[in-house]
Amino acid sequence: MKSMTTRKTLALVTGLAMVSSLAACGSGGSQASNSSFESGGKTELTVWAWEPTLKGVVPKFEAKNPNIKIKLQNVGTGNKAYTALDNALQAGSGVPDVAQIEYMAIPQYAIGKHLTDITDKTNDYKGFYTPGTWSSVHWGGKVYGLPMDSGPMAFFYNKEVFDKAGVDATQIKTWDEYYEAAKKVKATGSVIMVDYGDAGVYDAMSWLAGGQPFKTSNDGSRVTINLTGDAKTKEFTRFWQKMISEGLMDTKTAPWTEEWFKGFSDGSIAGLLTGAWMPANFANSAAGAAGKWRVAPMPTPDGKPTNSELGGSSLAIMAPTKKADAAWKFIEFANHDSEGIKTRVEGGAFPADPKTLKSKEFLDTTTVKNAQGQDVQYFGGQKFNEVLAQGASQVSTNYQFLPFEVYARGKYGDFVGKAFGGEIKLSDGIAAWQNDLKTYAKGQGFEVE
Repeated sequence: MKSMTTRKTLALVTGLAMVSSLAACGSGGSQASNSSFESGGKTELTVWAWEPTLKGVVPKFEAKNPNIKIKLQNVGTGNKAYTALDNALQAGSGVPDVAQIEYMAIPQYAIGKHLTDITDKTNDYKGFYTPGTWSSVHWGGKVYGLPMDSGPMAFFYNKEVFDKAGVDATQIKTWDEYYEAAKKVKATGSVIMVDYGDAGVYDAMSWLAGGQPFKTSNDGSRVTINLTGDAKTKEFTRFWQKMISEGLMDTKTAPWTEEWFKGFSDGSIAGLLTGAWMPANFANSAAGAAGKWRVAPMPTPDGKPTNSELGGSSLAIMAPTKKADAAWKFIEFANHDSEGIKTRVEGGAFPADPKTLKSKEFLDTTTVKNAQGQDVQYFGGQKFNEVLAQGASQVSTNYQFLPFEVYARGKYGDFVGKAFGGEIKLSDGIAAWQNDLKTYAKGQGFEVE
């Protein structure tokens, strides 16, 4: 569920985007089949995924499909998982049948012909998923995975601190209003946001602003990288620079550390713009602030409702598999069947389907389950899912990730990190990052525009 990465994340120089020869390891994408499955024999599927809610899905799937055994393996999260996957693809062996692929990584593996095309199986699935997640599993007009969860952005805030600052967060609609609120929160000794230099945050906020810095042709041969020229992306860069320059957010505390969660617990970090998957992380790792936090819609540049995604994953069938039919049964159960979805949502996953998002049970929720299965009133009795579900319905669908997004995010901190320490301007760091991305793209055989 979580998506944020630290500034020190190592770059992945995968080169998978254009290495089509690796596809020879497989069996031709959607043409792959599994004869033992079709004849009623026993089939074992290897599934690589870090999402913990799948542990509850597996026994239910196996009970309904006794001829299919699931071997669920966690080979690491984020970049660690992609490193393992890349190594297996390059070796031509050990590739899982199914893999958890974040939305941002779908283009990279789709262009490299490492994912099975499931378009013909999903012709009537469009309305089943939220627009943002459904568009994220597409590449070149084809479908390469089923949405597993989503991460529509939301404004999480400590109401106790905001009350002290005299700020009503529910009335913050624009970035200017957010900026004015940040100054008042700072006067109490707290900050409204924390960003150590996270590429996912930069992408999501640029997306929210309406930016379109990246575009790739349908055939995957041409890529546009325009971080410094795209007007809406530049608008976010300027806004974030103002927040950094005036010390209105914490730029020193690394995410997912003890210090990070301590800031949420003691109120020194009184706000966070992040994905809808955050509640369970608050309840488990910042338990001391239970009852103090609330959720509000994302502030936007002009106050008009829109949103973006930060994080979220799909389950995709890897093209080398010989067991595509059985693999389809598993991802369909986990991500499309009502029992599979309910199991994961009850475990803390944020849903990717409007039916669940609109259900009374989901919308009326006022508690968050922690790791011990206890219901915690973390948001003071607020029906927080109402805000999160609304945000999911407002996600725009015109943002494109790079066809080597994993590499790009790994390199972000190398060039932009100094801006969060005040050593350079954010715009200069972004320009340097852009130059590196263009050089890398050309080296991988892309035509760069």
